[in-house]
Amino acid sequence: MNKKQLKDEVTAELITHLIPFWKSMRDTDYGGFYGLLDYDLHLDKKAEKGCICNSRILWFFSNAAAVVQDTELLDYAAHAFKFLKNNCLDTVNGGVFWSVNYDGSVKDSTKHTYNQAFAVYALSSYAEVSGNAEALSLAFDLFEMIESRMRDDIGYLEAFTEGFIPVRNEKLSENGVLAEKTMNTFLHVFESYSELYRVCRNMTLDERGSNIREQCRTRLLLMLHQFADKIWNPEKCRQEVFFDRELNSILDLHSYGHDIETSWLIDRGVEIIGDTSVESVINPITSALAAEIYKTAYRDHSLLNECDRGNVNTLRIWWVQAEAVLGFFNAAEKISLRAAASEGKLSETLCSLSEKYLHAVYDIWDYIKKHIIDNREHSEWFWCADANGDPVHKPIAEPWKCPYHNGRMCMELIKNIR
Repeated sequence: MNKKQLKDEVTAELITHLIPFWKSMRDTDYGGFYGLLDYDLHLDKKAEKGCICNSRILWFFSNAAAVVQDTELLDYAAHAFKFLKNNCLDTVNGGVFWSVNYDGSVKDSTKHTYNQAFAVYALSSYAEVSGNAEALSLAFDLFEMIESRMRDDIGYLEAFTEGFIPVRNEKLSENGVLAEKTMNTFLHVFESYSELYRVCRNMTLDERGSNIREQCRTRLLLMLHQFADKIWNPEKCRQEVFFDRELNSILDLHSYGHDIETSWLIDRGVEIIGDTSVESVINPITSALAAEIYKTAYRDHSLLNECDRGNVNTLRIWWVQAEAVLGFFNAAEKISLRAAASEGKLSETLCSLSEKYLHAVYDIWDYIKKHIIDNREHSEWFWCADANGDPVHKPIAEPWKCPYHNGRMCMELIKNIR
């Protein structure tokens, strides 16, 4: 395989498989998109609709419209935007609910920082591609709300009641711990702010918008230093995952998927910010993350899930494989850019590493085609495969299973393979 073939194949996956599937999930009766398609491809039209999922679908169709230059997809993005605005947003207290019922009525009124971040992310993208000023204004509202209500002097808090009273973070705590702060929320707040700043970077804005743009940049720079000082563990060459309120790690957990995702997402944020001083701090960390994951978790043509207190989880999760493709591609491209800047005067070791990363990209994509993509009619990707490559009987679509990771993988490769 070569880069051109990879680009051709992911373009076909996006256009002929992912986009048609998610178009078919549109709920024309109650708005938004249907909340559950089980493993046996039974569609539950009365299932819960996750607001995170709706935001991610809004982001997906917004970006797909731009990448494949299909304006019809803006109608699907507008459909998701309408549902977010009319059903997911709390017009009394502010913020985005956790989930709604099939008819758009509130099911779970929890306000989670992670959820707010994805709304900012989606609204920013939709505002850029559609020119919808209301979407950008809503993104500004949520940014201000996160900064004023959902963080302390140390970092971002997690879960709140409808009226923003802190509650136990059960939704983003796993592995038998209850975390007051998480790397996952931190990462996606950073991602959403990166997107908001990118969209606004060269815009002519009013005073409020200009102030938010500068606040966003300031916050991103602070987060990068916090990532280097608190999230990154140089001794174990990994990110810590679950924390107490003071950002002390509370679990010996190595999340392979999040580390490889972070390795390219943080690089992308640094590129958007355009600050060379912070780049010199972050670049060695993100390079080390990718190298460690390649050494530790890249096994049998795919990426393992995680290691919890020494116990390795060997499931091959759909999103972990998609992020591995992007993370290793980014790692290979970074070395290639260094080679170009130095007129090819790089060590044989670095050149060899770049080739290994690129081989991993092709290898994992081949695994995805064989074991993760579900070729049954009216399906998408399997949730995961077991150690033998056989699909596990989990839903094809549900509040956490949406076109964010696999759609993003396709679109990032389409944009960056030249």
